[in-house]
Amino acid sequence: MADQSPAGEDILMRRKRLRYRAWHRGTQEMDLILGPYVDAHLDRLDGAALDRLEAFIAEEDVLLLKWVMGQEPPPPSADSELIAELVAFRQSSSR
Repeated sequence: MADQSPAGEDILMRRKRLRYRAWHRGTQEMDLILGPYVDAHLDRLDGAALDRLEAFIAEEDVLLLKWVMGQEPPPPSADSELIAELVAFRQSSSR
């Protein structure tokens, strides 16, 4: 049986929506950080990982950019594991 969100949304539709949201953030900087990361990882994410990504993407771009760029430490409530993955991905992609 396919993973589904609580609203009954198909996992393929969730992935499609997340890909769009990652590339259309409102700030080009976050588009260029989240878009490639999501393109590289999205097809392997299960329902729980999609939940984490959706919660992360719900944060404001200004805050996300500061956390990912190391300009400001994320609060304890932030998904520090996901932030670390984004930072590592960004650094490996820029080489």
